[in-house]
Amino acid sequence: MIPNLNLVPFVSVDHMMKLVLHIGVERFLTELSAYVEEDFRRWESFDKTPRVASHSAEGVIELMPTSDGRTYGFKYVNGHPKNTREGRQTVTAFGVLADVGNGYPVLMTEMTILTALRTAATSAVAAKHLAPKDASCMAIIGNGAQAEFQAMAFKALLGIRKLRLYDIDPAATQKCVRNLRDQGFEIAACGSTEEAVEGAQIITTVTADKQYATILTDNMVGAGVHINAVGGDCPGKTELHRDILLRSDIFVEYPPQTRIEGEIQQLAPDHPVTELWTVMTGQAVGRRDARQITLFDSVGFATEDFSALRYVRDKVAGTGFYENLDMLADPDEPRDLFGMILRAAKPAPVGEAA
Repeated sequence: MIPNLNLVPFVSVDHMMKLVLHIGVERFLTELSAYVEEDFRRWESFDKTPRVASHSAEGVIELMPTSDGRTYGFKYVNGHPKNTREGRQTVTAFGVLADVGNGYPVLMTEMTILTALRTAATSAVAAKHLAPKDASCMAIIGNGAQAEFQAMAFKALLGIRKLRLYDIDPAATQKCVRNLRDQGFEIAACGSTEEAVEGAQIITTVTADKQYATILTDNMVGAGVHINAVGGDCPGKTELHRDILLRSDIFVEYPPQTRIEGEIQQLAPDHPVTELWTVMTGQAVGRRDARQITLFDSVGFATEDFSALRYVRDKVAGTGFYENLDMLADPDEPRDLFGMILRAAKPAPVGEAA
């Protein structure tokens, strides 16, 4: 049977949650990570551009498009830190995957949950190439909506079992402890950033405030640490003291975007950085020795969303975890769109259902 191409599979928030639970969180993150790494390894085949951002005093709204020449994908995403004070999410998102050959969408999905999963998966993929090989303990500074996903991804891909948590809001840390209590971690709720980083081989910073901040100071970071800097993701927003950057080997997704939005906006425009895809393909070295400080200056890039959209499309095929949306006009005669509207007004013939 020829499929009805004007019906687009749509994965709702409810379907996404059920899909994640059906697959299992760790398996989902592991499989998604494989898609993310696969697309980094074919980095040169993608159209690449910094995300299109509309900034305001309250936050930012962004579009993140890319294509590999066969499939096109984009994500709509916002970042509004003040939203939590109003009972709303800081970050929300949805995404679309489309066939380049005909332009028809082939998937539409929520991406609030999916972005949290893909961000964590990307962090863990980077750490797999950059973190100390014997790492067992991670500090997470900022215990909001992303924290648990980071912990689960690092457990799934790197075997992290010890967590040291800190947030300026103790309730956020307690929420995180509660959610991860039965997930196989040894968890310490800490009273300061300094306490949290003690003994950690990996430090993840994932705070939300839209400002220049110093979450980590230079004296907190010892030799051999891997820093997973997730929270700095727009102009005027950073988490690390500049001196940490000067001591670190810095790895990024897409330099033209990261120099605008990442931690390296604090540095000279020509400060050397290494693109993550070159490490994955063997064209550059990641971790060289036990004393090296590696820094993944993560801002999130469109190929990662593309990977997530591909993964979800593959996983929902043949399942009940989506519904079809009638969102593309499909007249019998492609040139007669107006006639299609007129015919919709005609009553059904006698004896036929309306």
